[in-house]
Amino acid sequence: MFALDGGEWEVDNNVWIVGDDRRAIVIDPAHDHEAIARALGDRELMAIVCTHAHNDHVNAAAALADLSDAPVPIMLHPDDAVLWHQTYPDREPDGPLVHGEVLQVGEVELKVLHTPGHAPGAVCLYAPKLGVVFSGDTLFQGGPGATGRSYSDFPTIIDSIREHLLPLSDDTVVYTGHGPATTIGAERPHLAEWIERGH
Repeated sequence: MFALDGGEWEVDNNVWIVGDDRRAIVIDPAHDHEAIARALGDRELMAIVCTHAHNDHVNAAAALADLSDAPVPIMLHPDDAVLWHQTYPDREPDGPLVHGEVLQVGEVELKVLHTPGHAPGAVCLYAPKLGVVFSGDTLFQGGPGATGRSYSDFPTIIDSIREHLLPLSDDTVVYTGHGPATTIGAERPHLAEWIERGH
């Protein structure tokens, strides 16, 4: 369930595991921490990275982190603190995500792109070596993420996509927070229309 502004909606979320055979991070742990742990297998969980703090993207984060004997940091952009505390009023994230910083897991580097609009602290994670970007709810197949609820803003998400995602190459695969993957090239024609609407 995604819950905000007094409403609830059933949702299916994509949960991404990135790393190698020994170490991994989890992006957007949703709904079922035990299923995520089974998918991780015996890999060491290095960190939990949240593209934003809507409850359906973080509601398994604490339980997943607490399964590990070693500390597992939960990382979130500070601008999403207000949303985080709707799910975890008595727990803080363990580390901030900062625009431009690079997260390393095995041989994979993930560059943090702050892309507010769907949420104030929304980020995308760009892996140049893999040719992929994990877009959270900033970009989907067919257009930008929703901006009709609290703490969201349509012109802001359009600016974020224009500044940080459209410069990526057309063959960059976009792994989204919900639904099927797409590519920057496939979305570019749609996004030109959205950008026109946004300004």
